[in-house]
Amino acid sequence: MNPFLENATNKTRRQFFKGCGVGLGAMAMASLDNDKPVTAEVVNPLAPRQPHFAAKAKRVIYLHMAGSPPHLDLFDYKPELVKRTDEPCPDEFYEGKRFAFTSGRPLLLGTPQEFKQHGESGQWISAALPKLAEVADDLTIVKSINTEQFNHAPAQLLIYTGSPRQGRPSMGAWATYGLGSENQDLPGFVVLISGGVSPSGGKDNWGSGFLPSIYQGVQCRSKGDPVLYVSNPKGMDRAMRRKTLDALNDLNQLQAQELGNQETLTRMAQYELAFRMQMSVPGVMDISKETQETLDAYGAKPGEASFANNCLLARRLAEDGVRFIQLFDWGWDFHGTGASTGIRDGLTNRCMPMDQAVSALIKDLKDRGMFEETLIVWGGEFGRTPFREGRTAKSQVLGRDHFPDVYTMFMAGGGMKPGISYGSSDELGFTVAENKVHIHDLQATILHCMGMDHTKLTHRFQGRDYRLTDVHGEVVRDIVNS
Repeated sequence: MNPFLENATNKTRRQFFKGCGVGLGAMAMASLDNDKPVTAEVVNPLAPRQPHFAAKAKRVIYLHMAGSPPHLDLFDYKPELVKRTDEPCPDEFYEGKRFAFTSGRPLLLGTPQEFKQHGESGQWISAALPKLAEVADDLTIVKSINTEQFNHAPAQLLIYTGSPRQGRPSMGAWATYGLGSENQDLPGFVVLISGGVSPSGGKDNWGSGFLPSIYQGVQCRSKGDPVLYVSNPKGMDRAMRRKTLDALNDLNQLQAQELGNQETLTRMAQYELAFRMQMSVPGVMDISKETQETLDAYGAKPGEASFANNCLLARRLAEDGVRFIQLFDWGWDFHGTGASTGIRDGLTNRCMPMDQAVSALIKDLKDRGMFEETLIVWGGEFGRTPFREGRTAKSQVLGRDHFPDVYTMFMAGGGMKPGISYGSSDELGFTVAENKVHIHDLQATILHCMGMDHTKLTHRFQGRDYRLTDVHGEVVRDIVNS
């Protein structure tokens, strides 16, 4: 289709009147400028920008355990639930409620994991997490997270885009839109995936939505080409690539002058960033440069694709100025339908590499003086039920269903009060008993730590200002250092 006709066809009435000079004054001003050449000014969309106020964290490393780990077997110890294991679930906790795989009256299920208090803070942590127990005093454990979604994809989208439906910008996109990037040779927002499966919410978890596409996350890989389609094809060297980009930029300048489409300028910026990334990305993604001691601490192995490798890469990317680093690790959907998804041995085995890598990341950031300016967030998209998953009622393997009402996440580093446990659930783990933290509150708090007021970080789309938290969210000031 003719691009001029396509642009005109796609314009709404509102966009037309907003983009044209209307009225005698506007026409008069336009006539005065007739002799001036029209140019499309290319402004670097990733240039660093000042936050709304002094930031406590320069960057975020978000560790998402896709599938959702069983918080009652890791952080939220419920001795009363243990006592009442195999009792029928009280009516008020299941009647009239929907669950993903459970119907009828389920049986209560206390944890088979052993819990102890750790550190000077006395944080309750499961025996499945011995390494994280060593850094208990660095963790801010929030035990009152609440969401409305109990299916994976919409729950992930709600966390990262503020909406359970597709089409909104992701948290990392909002962060780079508001603050830009400290390193102009790397993306401001990088995504790393492990576990062999992409997250249920798909690429919308790191998409740009209606923001310019330069702000979307760039998926990097720890095995093979770090970024797909960035390397030059056979027969094209770097000089030829430069000449090709210069020619494309000339054509894009003409299109920008004719159509005035912001995405054309964004495309030019993306091409230039990709050209610079050809030189910068291979170096930062090469973990073989790390000492053997560091590799062993994380459990990382150069050339492999693993969560441990990705945690080490996250530190390297943070060191090089990447603003938002998002890790997805699939394999945390503990229904108990097989031995690997049981909350006894299956959970212990699944936790082992994660526990080592995350604790190593925290210690490594502290050793390098980066911990206080790096916000680490760990969690899933929802919690797990305090009762047995319906399909496993007669199985020897114990598992839990999806549960949105209350669950646990932890944060550490930039801006957080260390060594505290915030919020609580009732004695059986069904409802928030104190200090509910909704997903929108979590988003507002993360942006606050980065120096941004979530009510002011907006973008006008379809006639109104949108934000990550939409019309919701309050900063959880009790967990943030003043």
